[in-house]
Amino acid sequence: MNAQTLMSELEKLVSEGRNPDTMQIDLQPTTEILNLINAADRDVPLAVEKVIPQIAEAVDRIVEAFQNGGRLIYMGAGTSGRLGVLDASECPPTFSVPEDMVTGVIAGGDHALRHAVEGAEDDPAQGRQALEERGLTAKDVVVGIAVSGRTPYVIGGLNYAKEIGATTVSLSCNPDSAIGAIADIAIAPVVGPEILTGSTRMKSGTAQKLILNMLSTASMIRMGKIYQNLMVDVNISNQKLMARASRIVMEATGCSADEAETLLQRSGNDVKLAIFIALTDMDVEEARAALARAGGFLRKAINERQQQAANR
Repeated sequence: MNAQTLMSELEKLVSEGRNPDTMQIDLQPTTEILNLINAADRDVPLAVEKVIPQIAEAVDRIVEAFQNGGRLIYMGAGTSGRLGVLDASECPPTFSVPEDMVTGVIAGGDHALRHAVEGAEDDPAQGRQALEERGLTAKDVVVGIAVSGRTPYVIGGLNYAKEIGATTVSLSCNPDSAIGAIADIAIAPVVGPEILTGSTRMKSGTAQKLILNMLSTASMIRMGKIYQNLMVDVNISNQKLMARASRIVMEATGCSADEAETLLQRSGNDVKLAIFIALTDMDVEEARAALARAGGFLRKAINERQQQAANR
């Protein structure tokens, strides 16, 4: 694509427009600059709210994929790719899921997480290759992330995912985008022109981060990774997380810190199991089996145990 054609395309994008409220931002004192940024950022959650139906549809498909052994794969370039990798990398420690269950793919590879990789996003074949290398199957869900909605790398990946039969989701900040036309589910929060023209790491990036939070968190809640609003499947990998795990057990059961520590020792640092033991007074292996029968849903296992007790 030549420069003139690309310029013509960019001129049509909402995310590339000029924000009339910040035309004089370069003349403002620090506090007023920050007030202008803050005022513009208020548009973001309102734009996200409008696309919750599409986000919900994507979550349902992600949960279905997980239940059938599939994966959630984010792919993007630049800021969009980095946000996908960031969200994916938080899932194993937060929810104790395998590292490949939620994964992020970025144009230019891991080097692009810290450095600009010129031209990587312009090649659709690289998007296809990235998914081929990860053994994409029809069980998986691919979320293509691109503010403009026209990034060739993402287009190449989504087209390949469609060929394979995987579920495809697009996340753009422009309506009627190229990736939206490809995807089974198109999510397009329109946050309007950026504070700095074309700096889509700002409002658009914030919208993407909010939606990625929703996709992963809601899916994990639906998979039984949460009890009440507690992260009962947290992976205890350092001292801070051990302290957090103890606090979670205390919050869920009303026990003391010493009792929480003992419960975690009995359960092999399995927070969910420790809580279930405390609430039901079952032995470890019996409790483990009951949780397995409940599909890992702690609330369901507790209810079933209470029902059994009531029927005796």
